[in-house]
Amino acid sequence: MKKLFTLLFSLFICFNSQAQVDEDQLGGWYMYFWNTDFGESKFGLQGDVQYRNWDVMGDLEQLLLRAGVTYSPNSNLKLTLGYGNITSGTFGDSNDTSSESRIYQEALLPHKISDRIYLKHRFRYEQRWVEDQDFRTRYRYNLFLNIPLNQPNLDKNSIYLAFYNEVFINGQKDIGDGRRVEIFDRNRLYGALGYSIKDNLKVQAGFMEQTLNNISKGQIQLSLHHSF
Repeated sequence: MKKLFTLLFSLFICFNSQAQVDEDQLGGWYMYFWNTDFGESKFGLQGDVQYRNWDVMGDLEQLLLRAGVTYSPNSNLKLTLGYGNITSGTFGDSNDTSSESRIYQEALLPHKISDRIYLKHRFRYEQRWVEDQDFRTRYRYNLFLNIPLNQPNLDKNSIYLAFYNEVFINGQKDIGDGRRVEIFDRNRLYGALGYSIKDNLKVQAGFMEQTLNNISKGQIQLSLHHSF
């Protein structure tokens, strides 16, 4: 009986916290992506800092810090081994947070399908240690599309359209203490206008719709993309 009560209480808390999320409230994500190579070496580093809000500013959804070592055997493939630390907030007035540590492996495959259409495929596998949950894994696939408008490349002064769609799949349903999740985790659909300040520095402003099993929420996104 005690175990049944604990299970029902956990499910109630989970449902109630999800129900409190206002799907009509616009969120705001502010991001910095960076990467660098070690001279003429095939090795390098990459990472990102993301400050995500349930609203446009102030109600913390997540603070994500991520970095990894890259290896590029050729111009059409980049492999990454990385680590991420995530602090997640609670929707609304609560200041409660939870933490997650994450290791990930990634393969990025860029290519052009015409003079003005740049594609990237990204495959990512994550091992996740989420606070108060069992060890979890997740699979992600992202298709990126960039289309320059005023010149045939993405170099300095280029104005371009940026799109992506990313699907997240959980590696298991059981997350501990009788709690379960669906195999489908979420989908992110994004569109933006970008500008190349320099050959190695780009800025994007856009909108992303994130769809989970029981909610769908829009986010404005401002991002800086830096290679050095």
